Amino acid sequence: MASIGARFRGVLGSFRISPFAVWVGILGVILLVGVAAGLMVFIKGLSITNLNDLVPWGLWITMDLSSIALSAGAFLLCAAVYLLGLKQLQPVARTATFVGLIGYSMALLALIMDIGRPDRFWHSIIFWNTHSVMWEVTMCILLYFAVLILEAAPILGGAAWFRNRWPKLAGQLQTVHQWAPVLAIVGLFLSLLHQSSLGAAYGVLKARPIWYRPDMSVLFIASAIAAGPSLTVLISMIAARVSRKVHVDDRLLERVGSFIGWVLVVYLYFRFWDAFAMTYTYTPGRTEGLQLLTRGPLAFNFWVLEIVLGALVPIIILLRPKLRARQALRMVALALVVVGVVAYRWDTNLAGQLTVVTYLPSEIITRYTTYVPSPVEILSSAGVLAYGALAITLGVRYLNVVDHRTRETDIHVVAPAVALPASD
Repeated sequence: MASIGARFRGVLGSFRISPFAVWVGILGVILLVGVAAGLMVFIKGLSITNLNDLVPWGLWITMDLSSIALSAGAFLLCAAVYLLGLKQLQPVARTATFVGLIGYSMALLALIMDIGRPDRFWHSIIFWNTHSVMWEVTMCILLYFAVLILEAAPILGGAAWFRNRWPKLAGQLQTVHQWAPVLAIVGLFLSLLHQSSLGAAYGVLKARPIWYRPDMSVLFIASAIAAGPSLTVLISMIAARVSRKVHVDDRLLERVGSFIGWVLVVYLYFRFWDAFAMTYTYTPGRTEGLQLLTRGPLAFNFWVLEIVLGALVPIIILLRPKLRARQALRMVALALVVVGVVAYRWDTNLAGQLTVVTYLPSEIITRYTTYVPSPVEILSSAGVLAYGALAITLGVRYLNVVDHRTRETDIHVVAPAVALPASD
């Protein structure tokens, strides 16, 4: 009996599940639940959500805006490498390109659910409305997504398993690398255009007074420039800690962290004056919207998540060399930047919708409404997040998207890579 028990325990021990498999399994389950929720939206329509005529843009639009902002590291770092000549940033730009590709695909998934008629997504491509900011944003996102696919092609072609199975196709994909400077220029133009236009889409709406501001485009660009590199560096540091196969140059990531700190200073300056300027005079709808943001239901998001945790704390950590050098603190600061920018997108999106101005012949009345995402919105959004996390996880493991070691295809890297202490 003892020998049988020992054999049974030995068999169970041979089927030990790795942490990687558990993580992928959890993400897979969430993804399947999200797919089921998304199918319900496609079948039954937006009537099963909590979106309505007063609040037509909810959780999905916030996810769309956040995904695009967090993908901004791709255009920024590629421009730094191929236009400014900062070749030492090439390994980080490689990671940012892959993260940007996944981020934009997440944004497109959120938009497919939000538009209500996903079967008509092609209408904007065929029927041009050149007077619409939303049409310009749509075209720029589609074109830039195509650019990201081309920029990420050498990453797929450089994977060992891909070269072994399809050597000719791998060689063709790697030849796209010679077009990197051209793609960087096109990507910079398209990304800056639509990052600013996302803010302009709000800023031209007169019926929502708190949105009707010319500086919305500047704020959207500044927040994206801070958020994109933050997510890229954070993913690189996390990957190096959970896998011994990932090698990063921590000195390089620290330099990027310092840059993020200064960008946050600029962003916080504009954010402060943007909010403070709205207190000069009373404007129906705008004043109430500001009160909703600073003293109402969105106050915690604004003061705690956006200003204190999302900007002030990261600035202190990232601009002080002794604090920035501590990897754990740097990771916390970068995570807080990501949270702060997502909170900014959520606050901006809702502040203009929860405040409704009723224009009557005799008086102007400002009313408030509420919005809480429905379960189907939450589950489908969780599915999109799980897809993004799963894609990045597989990219790190099988495509080596986080690897700062010098390779033949990455001749621009001049600094030796230093591996962070990690464990599988």
